[in-house]
Amino acid sequence: MSMQAVVYQGPHDVAIEAVDEPQIEHENDVVIDITTSCICGSDLHMYEGRTSAEEGIVFGHENMGVVTEVGDAVSTLEEGDRIVAPFNVACGFCKNCENGKTGFCTNVNPGFAGGAYGYVAMGPYKGGQAEKLRVPYADFNALKLPKGDEHEDSFSLLADIFPTGWHGTRLANLEPGDSVAVFGGGPVGLMAAYSADLQGASEIYVVDRVPSRLELAEDHCNATAINFEEGDPVEQIIDEHGDMVDKGVDAVGYQAIDPETDPSDDAYDPARENPAVVLNQLIQVVRPTGQLGIPGLYVPSDPGAPDEMAAQGRLGIDFGKLFEKGIKLGTGQCNVKAYNRELRDMIISGKADPSWVVSHRVGLDEAPDMYEAFDNREEGVTKVLLEP
Repeated sequence: MSMQAVVYQGPHDVAIEAVDEPQIEHENDVVIDITTSCICGSDLHMYEGRTSAEEGIVFGHENMGVVTEVGDAVSTLEEGDRIVAPFNVACGFCKNCENGKTGFCTNVNPGFAGGAYGYVAMGPYKGGQAEKLRVPYADFNALKLPKGDEHEDSFSLLADIFPTGWHGTRLANLEPGDSVAVFGGGPVGLMAAYSADLQGASEIYVVDRVPSRLELAEDHCNATAINFEEGDPVEQIIDEHGDMVDKGVDAVGYQAIDPETDPSDDAYDPARENPAVVLNQLIQVVRPTGQLGIPGLYVPSDPGAPDEMAAQGRLGIDFGKLFEKGIKLGTGQCNVKAYNRELRDMIISGKADPSWVVSHRVGLDEAPDMYEAFDNREEGVTKVLLEP
């Protein structure tokens, strides 16, 4: 049997193709009918040819749906259950999983710490931008949801961006009353700002250059918008706040744009990249003994890097200033299971509703056009959900 899926063809090219439907491969698996799969900013790294991804990968690591097949050893799920799957594929019994570090499972992807659906070097797990998906170690990885279709948009964000934004604030050890600067107004940055607001931050600054994203930050996160095309963002924040802030979150990663370069007519211009610029701006804007959370993606190798050092994942970080100020930092991808159950319950109770970040819900056949729009950072495109 075959199904439709989003398949990588090469840089800036995805297509809808017929691929084999997933099967139960192990007695701990389930198969789900996908009801929602999301396009993620980290998918763009593969889409743009900035990874070693080979043609033929089925994209999609943010997935939810309804269980249609159940392996013989699965004990907590049955056909008809509605679930959302963390983007982390994790075993549940290695040392890291037992300590809650499911983003760094040592069993699911030999030679690497961590696995994921539909992502280069993250294991053999097909992505969910398709009609169906196999979920391994399903008792551990699946998060049950109420039956029906209520909160579909919000629940889909539990696969990655809502927990990842929350994770950014936890890496920074955000406390009630803290001031925080979030660099990056994409989906993860907006969720980090929203999470900071939910946790009682006193002042929140969101740095980006796309007006629609900055407006969302102001409207939904009680944040002050900082457009880095209008001046040095560090100076803007310090002028507005009156001092350096307590905490910082990097939701940008290695494709950061240098404000000192001249803006171009293109929505996104790789020639403006400086992979260390946001880290160094955060080191400047966070107070002595403050703390940084860095969920933005950095890689050990980058085929499209602006220089030879960055191509090896080596960045010109102002470590002397970091040391002088005694700033702590936390890095790494989100351990989704550490947060998703509580965030689910906040959505159910009405304490949280992150669905405002969703700009588009479209059919799977529109994925190529939406990848192009998202890659171009088009005005009004924030989070795209695909509905097979």
